[in-house]
Amino acid sequence: MSAIDQLMRTAPVIPVIVIDDVAHAMPLAEALVAGGLRVLEVTLRTPAALDAITAMKQVPGAIVGAGTVTNPRELDAALAAGSEFIVSPGLTEPLGKAAIAAGVPFLPGIANAGDIMRGMDLGLDRFKFFPAMASGGLPALKALAAPFGNVRFCPTGGIGPDNAAEWLAFDRVLCVGGSWVVPKGAPDKVKVEALAREAAALR
Repeated sequence: MSAIDQLMRTAPVIPVIVIDDVAHAMPLAEALVAGGLRVLEVTLRTPAALDAITAMKQVPGAIVGAGTVTNPRELDAALAAGSEFIVSPGLTEPLGKAAIAAGVPFLPGIANAGDIMRGMDLGLDRFKFFPAMASGGLPALKALAAPFGNVRFCPTGGIGPDNAAEWLAFDRVLCVGGSWVVPKGAPDKVKVEALAREAAALR
């Protein structure tokens, strides 16, 4: 089992986290881990993201990675901050080759068969289906997955507590990504832990 496969099987939901204030990072990670979600994707969408990754790594049990990584320069910055895995919204050859060379678990985004084939040419077979709902939802993923027997997915984008279980019931889906477990603003640890516990119980 590959490292990215193990990560994807750790919990049914990978929280997609946007951190505006680094002071929120550790309390948020503590609440998510306490609720059973250990794999945490911090998106590189804010100036606080890299420092948040470094802070969250101090939380026992947390497996912290960077999301929204779009090029080798961002990959290097994420790794320097301590990222244990890398998630990208798409897949380019320069980023794919750089991630493989770094030896880091890598989950690139795909939306069509050409994306998957490009990833397979690089030796990849675990992908983020993104944006999941805007790309046709579960029927689209089932059709897309059919020709690629060994490929597994983490759908992300438009997935929430109302439809996550339906996605997870598809045997080619190992986990889903979602932001619903991480409400915006200062974390309410009790609420976040409760949301995480519900998400962790989805499978």
